[in-house]
Amino acid sequence: MAPRVLILRSPGTNCDEETAYAFALAGGVPERWHVNRLLDEPKLVADFQILCLPGGFSYGDDVAAGRILGNQIDHHLADVFAKFRDADKLILGICNGFQILLKTQLLVARDAAGPQATLAANASGKFEDRWVRLGVKGDKCVFLSGIEALELPVAHGEGRFVPRDPTVLETLRASGQLVLKYASRHSAKPQAVEYPDNPNGAVDDVAGICDTTGRVFGLMPHPERFVDPMQHPTWTRGPRRDVGEGLRVFQNAVRYFS
Repeated sequence: MAPRVLILRSPGTNCDEETAYAFALAGGVPERWHVNRLLDEPKLVADFQILCLPGGFSYGDDVAAGRILGNQIDHHLADVFAKFRDADKLILGICNGFQILLKTQLLVARDAAGPQATLAANASGKFEDRWVRLGVKGDKCVFLSGIEALELPVAHGEGRFVPRDPTVLETLRASGQLVLKYASRHSAKPQAVEYPDNPNGAVDDVAGICDTTGRVFGLMPHPERFVDPMQHPTWTRGPRRDVGEGLRVFQNAVRYFS
């Protein structure tokens, strides 16, 4: 049976339909719910196998990117979401969804000193909307299984991954959680990259991280915006693709339950 996918939206979310389409294309059965429905009946999340927080500007990002929805989840849904994760299910946060996940304890737990990492304003001081190359590190993350590299678009103003201190960064690195990195457009050789290859100035070029189980994944790039070859700006003159590279992220999630 195809896994059911809950795509959680709120006022300002604007990538939920594209994300639903991507999951359907991958073989899942997506449903788009307003967060209020889940706040009214939190236990309903148990009927799904995949939970996705899509991109956009939840609650207009009026306080900070993802903070309001992140606080709602942290204060009212933390226990049911943790139970969902611990039931061998999957959670995905894309762009604004990544920002939301980092404001809960689903990706990186808080310690006595508070949050261990955040997503800060882009170092460029402006909204970045461009295509980037990405390299996958390790094999921990379910969503990136079998993927070595990706090319995806980014579109965000607050995407700069910043750990609290070097010790946190090393801990995340040692546990294999820094699974997606910005990569050079001009060289296949692994190396540190600068702007615009690293579009936001993220520490250690981090574009996405997973939790310690590998089943909760947050990333700044938008895989749902490249599920069809014709979505790429060079589709008429570049290498022929059967599918968009981002579709593989959703296929891995669906395949996990087969």
